[in-house]
Amino acid sequence: MLNQLFAKLENSYEEMVSIRRYLHQHPELSFKEVRTANYIKTYYEKLGIDVRGNVGGNGVVAKIYGSRPGKTVALRADFDALPIQDEKDVPYKSLVPGVMHACGHDGHTATLLVLAKSLHEMRDELEGTYVMIHQHAEEYAPGGAISMIEDGCLEDVDVIFGTHLWASEPTGTIQYRVGPIMAAADRFEITIQGKGGHGAQPHKTKDAIVTASQLVVNLQQIVSRKVNPVDSAVVTVGSFVAENAFNVIADKVKLGGTVRTFNEDVRANIEKEIERIIKGTCYTADSTYDYLYARGYPAVINHEEETDFLIQCAQNIEEVKVIEETEPQMGGEDFAYYLQHVKGTFFFTGAKPENTDENYPHHHPRFDIDEKAMLIAAKTLGSAAMHCHTIHNAEEKVSVIE
Repeated sequence: MLNQLFAKLENSYEEMVSIRRYLHQHPELSFKEVRTANYIKTYYEKLGIDVRGNVGGNGVVAKIYGSRPGKTVALRADFDALPIQDEKDVPYKSLVPGVMHACGHDGHTATLLVLAKSLHEMRDELEGTYVMIHQHAEEYAPGGAISMIEDGCLEDVDVIFGTHLWASEPTGTIQYRVGPIMAAADRFEITIQGKGGHGAQPHKTKDAIVTASQLVVNLQQIVSRKVNPVDSAVVTVGSFVAENAFNVIADKVKLGGTVRTFNEDVRANIEKEIERIIKGTCYTADSTYDYLYARGYPAVINHEEETDFLIQCAQNIEEVKVIEETEPQMGGEDFAYYLQHVKGTFFFTGAKPENTDENYPHHHPRFDIDEKAMLIAAKTLGSAAMHCHTIHNAEEKVSVIE
C-alpha cells in the first residue's frame, strides 16, 4: 500500500505546487486567516471528506476513516503568514502588501492537503482514522494549538506527527531528535522611568538611557553566570526605544526581548533573575521600572519510541538521502502543546532551494523553499500515518515491499 500512496503523491505533485503557490500569493496574518481557512475547508468538502471549520478559532480539522479498525493518528500543518514584505522576484510573489509566507507554512498546508486526498482515495484499504489538523496562528503567541486542543482536535488521537520544511538544510535531508528539539520561547518588556531634562544639565536628571544601557549589559550575566553551562539558554534584548531630541536626556526607555530555554527550572529562574537585575540596576540609578514577562510556547519534547519509528519510516523514502540527529533549535513552535497531550514527534524536512546564489533564512523577505521537499514531507508523514499501528510492536518492521 505504501508504494500505492507514493505513486498517488507523485501524480499529484503539480497540484501540491499549485496549492502552495496560490497560498503564497494570498497570505494572511495570525488570527486573521479567514480566507485561508475557508480555502482549506472547501478543498475537503469538494472531496467529500468529513471536515469541521472554526476549530478553536480559524482552525480546520478533517477526518479520513479507514475501512478497518486501528489507531487514530493526527498530522498537523500550520497556515498563517508573517508581517514581512515579500521581496522575491518570482511569479508567485505575495500579492498582499507587507504580508508573506516567510516560514514555509504554505508548503506545510499544500503537503497535508494532497496527502489527505491520497489517503482518502485509499480509505477502503486503510486501518484506523486519520486526523488532519490545519492550525492557525502558529507564529504569534498564544498560538492556535491551545484553542484547537480545547476544541477537541486531539479527541481519541493516539499519536501525532508534524514536520517543518527547513530551508537551511538540503532537500533530501530528514532531521530528528529524541527529547527537546525546539526551545520554549518567552518575551519580556521593561520600562525604565527616570527623570528627563536638558542635555547640558545631566546632574539634574536621572538618565533613563544610561540606566537602560547598564541594564542591557547586566542582563548578559544571566546566561554566563546564573545558568549551568550544560543547560542551553538565550537572553536577548531585541529593542531599545527612547524617543527624544539629540539635546534632551530621556526620562523613559522601553526595552523588549526574548528568552529561550529547554529546562523548565532554568526558564523559571531566568524570569526571576531578570527582575532581580532590573531592580538592582534601577536602585543604583534612583529610577523606577515596569516589568512584564510573558511565557510563550513551551519546549517541543519529542517522544522516543515515536521518533525512532519516524526514522524507520524515513528510510523507506527513496528521495531521502540523509537522516541525521539535529542539535536542539532555539526557535519556538506550539506543536509542543500537542506533544503534552499525546505521544508523537516533530521533525525537519530539508527544503533548501537549489541553484541560488544565496540561501535566505526563515523570516527573511526573500525566503523561499525547494518545492520538491513537500513531496518528501508528504511521503514521510504518510508512511508514518499508515504504519503507526506497528509502533508498539518491535517484531514488526515498516516496509514498502508489497
